Amino acid sequence: MVMLVEQSMQLDPFARAAFAFHNRRRNRVKLLFYERTGFWLMLRRLEEDHFVWPSRQQAVIELTTEQLHWLLDGIDIDAMHRHPARRYRHAS
Repeated sequence: MVMLVEQSMQLDPFARAAFAFHNRRRNRVKLLFYERTGFWLMLRRLEEDHFVWPSRQQAVIELTTEQLHWLLDGIDIDAMHRHPARRYRHAS
């Protein structure tokens, strides 16, 4: 998986990031990340459901920590919308 991150994705596997992968049936997700002395590889398997993966054109997408938690909880992150950030000059 480290080679996949490095060669196919052309990313640094030692970066401060978690790399997520799913299988074809999307009932398994693997998380790969590096921590000081070595790599962690975590697997999560769903018995009856599947993970709702974001639909994007690009092969590599960036998620916030919150979005990763949503994905692992089965929430469709493409359907989640926040209120836009607003900057006010004064209170009315």
